[in-house]
Amino acid sequence: MDKKAIEYHVQGLIKAIGEDPEREGLRETPKRVAEMLAEVLEGTAYTNHEIAEMFGKTFADESGDGIDSAVVMKDITVFSYCEHHLALMYDMSVNVAYIPRGKVLGLSKIARICDMAAKRLQLQERLGKDIAEIISEAAGTPDVGVVISGCHSCMTARGIRNASAKTVTTTFMGEFRTNPELKELVK
Repeated sequence: MDKKAIEYHVQGLIKAIGEDPEREGLRETPKRVAEMLAEVLEGTAYTNHEIAEMFGKTFADESGDGIDSAVVMKDITVFSYCEHHLALMYDMSVNVAYIPRGKVLGLSKIARICDMAAKRLQLQERLGKDIAEIISEAAGTPDVGVVISGCHSCMTARGIRNASAKTVTTTFMGEFRTNPELKELVK
């Protein structure tokens, strides 16, 4: 990420909106924004495959294959930025479920995968797909379900300004596409 270029453009943005970038409160803003963007958009530096490798620590699954051995993690909190308006997507809750096929992911890795995939300019629909693809590769299973619920400031703070609107998206792969019992596990 080119922090110097971000600083330069943020200074131009400050001027463009009619503010003085040399004003006391704004003098260090371009640098702060560059640092913030490097942190909150860290995921842009990695492909889904690289994230799967980064957080792909697994353990042998001794419970056997099948629906009885599904792993479900709910209410993983993430935030992201909408690629259409660069607006915050917040109060996002991610539910992930997968059927182990010989190995299971470390539980913290599931939350880390969700967090890193969210650290990109995103669409909520793509975020669910990215998480499902990464979990599938890291856990070595085609059977993954992801449900995301979240608020979008492009809906709540501007435009229609509907403060209570939530968006729910689902991504189902493998057995989760056709098995209603599995879909219920992840909701």
